[in-house]
Amino acid sequence: MKIAYATTYDVRDRASWPRRHLGLYGAGQKIADLLQNAGAELEFLGPLERRKVPITRLKWLIYQRLGQSYYSPVEPWVAPHYAHQIETQLVRSKADLLICPENAIPLARVRTALPTVLWTDALLGSLVDFYPYLTNLCAETRRRLHAVEQDALERCDRVILTSQWAAQSAMDLYGLPADKIRIIPRGASRAQDLTQAEIEALIAQRPPNPCRLLFLGIDWERKGGPLALEVAQTLNQQGVKTELWVVGCEPKWTGDRPSFLQSFGFIDRATPEGEAQFAHLLSTAHFLIFPTKADTFGVAISEANAAGLPCVAAAVGGIPTVLQSDINGKALPVAATASDYAQYIAAYMTDSPRYQALALSSWQHYRQHLSWDAAQQQAWGYLQELVVGGDGLRTGLEGDRRPTPILRKFRPRRLFPALSKGFRA
Repeated sequence: MKIAYATTYDVRDRASWPRRHLGLYGAGQKIADLLQNAGAELEFLGPLERRKVPITRLKWLIYQRLGQSYYSPVEPWVAPHYAHQIETQLVRSKADLLICPENAIPLARVRTALPTVLWTDALLGSLVDFYPYLTNLCAETRRRLHAVEQDALERCDRVILTSQWAAQSAMDLYGLPADKIRIIPRGASRAQDLTQAEIEALIAQRPPNPCRLLFLGIDWERKGGPLALEVAQTLNQQGVKTELWVVGCEPKWTGDRPSFLQSFGFIDRATPEGEAQFAHLLSTAHFLIFPTKADTFGVAISEANAAGLPCVAAAVGGIPTVLQSDINGKALPVAATASDYAQYIAAYMTDSPRYQALALSSWQHYRQHLSWDAAQQQAWGYLQELVVGGDGLRTGLEGDRRPTPILRKFRPRRLFPALSKGFRA
């Protein structure tokens, strides 16, 4: 099977990825590896260039003055420019399938006879008023975001999402048919390939005291850092000696620095030293604490479970799909307090055999449901169904085979509808 793989970034050059996109781009790289390991031949259609227009800066500034958010990737010149690049390459392609492992925008204007698959954690529409960068959007952006995703979904034969929450949201927002959707959780970005005996040895080496809580995330506030800090403080006050290890960001606190807090900053896992340090923290901690306010999936949970590290998290977004109660941790209600988290953790930390059983079942759950090997087995079958069961059209573009034209004329009212409304969008 030959697959055209469309991305706006260079899948093969990790050094070029911005830190804020390491999770998204890393998942795209893992999906590419998964497909190649299954026997697919990939044609990389990327990095696709995003067309930028100077007016977007002005629009961003104006909407900021109006107290609203603006998201330029859904502007009308972006998707056609991506489509033009994809279609130009598909003319010469021998691919059987087109996959985009990012978001819907690159596919929104693509005309092709190839079976088309969007493989993402959740649709952008699902993130509106959920993730900070898509909160309080101006009416123009909301309208265009919905339209561009609707167009993309109509062109897709399959949409692979990571959770039941993402799937239900896609059906509710866009009327996406259930038979178009497949749910495949994502694995860890760089899991160690450990045997059960090795995992059991790591778990046995974790001392019962102190309890070590690992917090992973580059956004202290969104990932629930303040609550994690409060949980560690509560456990210490209850007599369960606890340390909080923070990786990926700088923690914030009021008053004196808590004695139980250790900050490791950003760890570059692209280096051998960084990967070794990260693996050591995963293997020696007792729980991943993940009281996030907004998350589509929580790859950090897969990372933790791969090392036999159970997780206690907030039941937001797709996390209830990932965490099975008392199998690989627990997803607590969004309104759960620090005392609720502390109670769950303390029950295991005061019962070593019970904790070790939870840690081992976390690893087993990862192997069976949250690993890239498990994802490969599911995905390969779905993709083969598309290619073998398709209509036989495997020859590039539909219609006259001319790539989608690029929007070139500047029409102020089209590009900035608020101009005709006195900036009241």
